[in-house]
Amino acid sequence: MDADQQKLAAAERALDFIENDMRLGLGTGSTAAKFVDLLGARVGEGLDVIGVPTSKATHDQAKALNIPLTTLDDLTQLDLTIDGADELDDRLRLIKGGGGALLREKIVAAASKRMLVIADASKHVESLGNFPLPIEVISFGLASTRAHVETQARTLGCQGEITLRMAGGGNPFVTDNGNAILDCSFGRIPQPEALAAALAGIPGVVEHGLFIGLADTAIVAGPDGVNVITA
Repeated sequence: MDADQQKLAAAERALDFIENDMRLGLGTGSTAAKFVDLLGARVGEGLDVIGVPTSKATHDQAKALNIPLTTLDDLTQLDLTIDGADELDDRLRLIKGGGGALLREKIVAAASKRMLVIADASKHVESLGNFPLPIEVISFGLASTRAHVETQARTLGCQGEITLRMAGGGNPFVTDNGNAILDCSFGRIPQPEALAAALAGIPGVVEHGLFIGLADTAIVAGPDGVNVITA
């Protein structure tokens, strides 16, 4: 299986975790989009679920597929969130945010009883950090915030280029929440928990892409088949 087929295989396996009357968090990204497509087909066959999307893109996709949707203002707790990851390790610590939806993804995951990660084998790593860590920040005081991030990261053994994510036309990327994203190319994150705590304490940082203690199960599809990893 190539990477795209692996993503589809993981998404298909995730359907085994879905039951009638579930309240679902619907993730963002290429693998999550495959799951939403499959879920839409099941809904068309009579599956009764309701979803909370983690981005405008997922909202529009799910709405087009006639998946019933709600918000966390009306439904404060979910049964299960199904989402992808940019990286995951054997302890199901994640890096997320490559698609820019990390803040809403983390809010939805935290509101769920369980989080199920679906990914192709390339996302399964021994140590987090090869994928640049996204950090959502407000634009005010951006240079100062970036300097604080660099200082805290260096203290914890993380060094590398920190860049402002750009969009088309040479403009900064803007999240669904109106914020900017710093991408941190650390290569390796020796202490993910400590870095997560340090970043959370920096004024100007809205949220970071380290998802720790949220996922309890991962479906990882590789060339030889599909594996289920539990925390």
